[in-house]
Amino acid sequence: MELKFFLPMNPPRTTAQQKRVVVSKSGKQVRYEGDALKDAHAKLRAYLAPHRPNEPMDGALCLHVKWLFPDASRAHANGEYKTTRPDTDNLQKLLKDVMTECHYWHDDAQVACDIAEKFWVRQRPGIYVEVYSLEGMDKAGEDGR
Repeated sequence: MELKFFLPMNPPRTTAQQKRVVVSKSGKQVRYEGDALKDAHAKLRAYLAPHRPNEPMDGALCLHVKWLFPDASRAHANGEYKTTRPDTDNLQKLLKDVMTECHYWHDDAQVACDIAEKFWVRQRPGIYVEVYSLEGMDKAGEDGR
């Protein structure tokens, strides 16, 4: 199974790393999402839900994501790699958490290959997502390398 789709949106800049930790009256640490993270979570869920598969994907998967951030200032070349925050690992964490909630797969631990790229764009900001099965592909060390 393979999924490919584009989410035409301004990608959220708030990431899973921005969860807050507070100490409850009992002294236990509790993590919670602030309003900005809740908004980013809800926005991603709304855009991802229509593309979810009928059944969660099984086995080892590859997730390839291209984050296309708007460059309204025109300070960067169109398609130039974005080398500023947010970090790709933090962006991917939030995306994978939401994709797990939307039942793209059973557990995000199934994502054995994770490719993330960030770009500046002048038109059509958004998130390009591709998910495909790694089953049957050459495994590490078995292809003569």
